Amino acid sequence: MKLEILAHQLGESLKKSRQKIVTAESCTGGGVAQAITTVPGSSSWFEQGFIVYSNRAKQELLEVNSETLSRFGAVSQETVVEMAKGALKFSHADVSVATSGIAGPTGGSLEKPVGIIWFAWTLKTGEIWAEKKHFFGTRTHVQMQAVETALQRLLTISAT
Repeated sequence: MKLEILAHQLGESLKKSRQKIVTAESCTGGGVAQAITTVPGSSSWFEQGFIVYSNRAKQELLEVNSETLSRFGAVSQETVVEMAKGALKFSHADVSVATSGIAGPTGGSLEKPVGIIWFAWTLKTGEIWAEKKHFFGTRTHVQMQAVETALQRLLTISAT
């Protein structure tokens, strides 16, 4: 229910500012785009979504640099910023959000434990925000918390 409310509020804000959004998602698997498209009329402010789960997809669809991936990994500030920039480059949107993380229950390490999610938000005008969060719970709980965080920050950004 909370996701629906956030997505509806985001839509109102984007319509008011005549902006469109694009998503670039890895660990959320399209969850941000799905939450957005539950809103009737979202086609007027949702441009498109990229689900780029593999490193190859990140490189081919969003032009994430292979050096960035090998040096910092897929779950890093550097990678999500490149994903968010690439999503804007390959769409007609004004705002982007990117997610990459480890939803679990496996795949974590001491350096990057399960539940670590990196986010990046960018505007066509050049502003970039990036943030790391650590969520807890099942894979689904981690993903839903990540979707909620992405939408909350998009709402803040679109209101400025």
